[in-house]
Amino acid sequence: MDMVSVLLAFFPVIAIFFLLLVYRVAADTAGYIGWGVAALVAWLYFQTPLEVVLTASVAGLVASLPIALVMAASIMQITLMQETGAVARVVALMKTIAPGQQTVQIMIINVGFGILLTSLGAVTVSILPPIMIALGYSTFAAILLPAIGYDALCTYALLGIPAVVFAQFVGKPVQEVGLYFAYYMPVISTCIALGMLQLTGGTAMVKKGLVPALLAGVTAGVVAILMAHAGLVTITGIAAGLAVILVLVGYVKVTGKTLQDRALLNEKDLAAEARLSLPRALSPWILLTIFSLILNAPFLPFFKLTFVDLAMPLEIIPGSPEKLRVLWQAYFWVVVCTFLALPIMRATGEQVRRGLKTSAKRAMRPIMSASVFFAIAYVMNHSGKGLDWKLAVPTHNMIYVMADASAGVFGKFYAAMAPFLGMLGGFISGSESSSIAMLTKLHLSTAEKIGASGVVVAAGSAIGGGLASVISPAKLQNAASSIDKIREASTAIRPAFVVSMLITAVCAAMTMYWAY
Repeated sequence: MDMVSVLLAFFPVIAIFFLLLVYRVAADTAGYIGWGVAALVAWLYFQTPLEVVLTASVAGLVASLPIALVMAASIMQITLMQETGAVARVVALMKTIAPGQQTVQIMIINVGFGILLTSLGAVTVSILPPIMIALGYSTFAAILLPAIGYDALCTYALLGIPAVVFAQFVGKPVQEVGLYFAYYMPVISTCIALGMLQLTGGTAMVKKGLVPALLAGVTAGVVAILMAHAGLVTITGIAAGLAVILVLVGYVKVTGKTLQDRALLNEKDLAAEARLSLPRALSPWILLTIFSLILNAPFLPFFKLTFVDLAMPLEIIPGSPEKLRVLWQAYFWVVVCTFLALPIMRATGEQVRRGLKTSAKRAMRPIMSASVFFAIAYVMNHSGKGLDWKLAVPTHNMIYVMADASAGVFGKFYAAMAPFLGMLGGFISGSESSSIAMLTKLHLSTAEKIGASGVVVAAGSAIGGGLASVISPAKLQNAASSIDKIREASTAIRPAFVVSMLITAVCAAMTMYWAY
């Protein structure tokens, strides 16, 4: 394989990386430029007809809809909940939990609630930092902990969308691939819990909070395995988040400590309580949980109906239809449950109009950022194909060239490198789903060359993509801006990077062991 082909095949990824790190370009803008580079390289060097490049790009945009639209739907939901005072009511509740017990608070709020809210489509890096500040945590901890708490179970975020995207790329049922991820969870989620304590208070806090951290990490991991065996992969985050909260509440009770103290509430919190009861405030998430359970329960007919029978295939690339599954997708039910909950939350017409207008402004760039990385992935995956969509010359395919070069450089150790590549993909694209879209075909191709399990290698990479959340500039800036400390975001990246690399190294060792 000549060096020019290798450099050009990797060039779109290299270009995006430099745009983000060196020139500090916004993620969506870097994505547009990256797509332009990928399209030009595929067309001019890898001899891909322009029609194939453009059609593949459209197919990528369609494939991105589950993640792009659920981001838009979740932004709409949380904005309307802010307008109605529902978020303020939830904040008032969280302020009172486990007073004076920092290690337990960190686990309950950032791991338990973090996993649960992320699974339901809420943006934890917007909701949790103000709560952490109100509880007396430093700006550094308030920015960093909400960004790392849910990372282990990031695969099950947004009602399992990353897991569904992964299943589509590897060509296996989502219930089957769930187990590949689940077996990582007890170890990775425990590492994250310990890492959070290290970042907050160093070794002393790790020793002090060892038991709560182990309880939180192991509970989340074991629930993930149980849910995978039960065929309930898409609602793993809901179950794991609730389980972590319940186990830690039980721990506080058993140790005889105070579980709730209302002395921390200020006048604003008391007004939020008076305005809206907790069940009303939580109604969008309660409804979403109920519908999610009904839709995904294997003993009910609705999963087969919405996921299989009403798959709504849209054939853009001949012989490779994209299954829209609109009536099953998280974005559809986030919207439905949010609007069903509006009367329950006592939303006024003005609140709804203002919330919809604000969310429309907030959602556009995240939608495009998620979509463009799928388009890049599809261009690279289908590069070198002719108008008949067949690959006559393998060396004209960018993924083939990247895989061949990677296998040659790393050999059997490529399995250990995959989680770090996934982490890089997550950092570049800003989401685990986009990292999966960009890298899965590469991992499958490379694994075949080195005799490893492609699904295991790709799953390890996906976990790495989730671990990138804590070093994602977009997420850290989101967290910092929610407490008006936008300048502090950059100070969190360096310590977060060290912890993220260490946990990814653990993931790499597990992937290396399981891949052969």
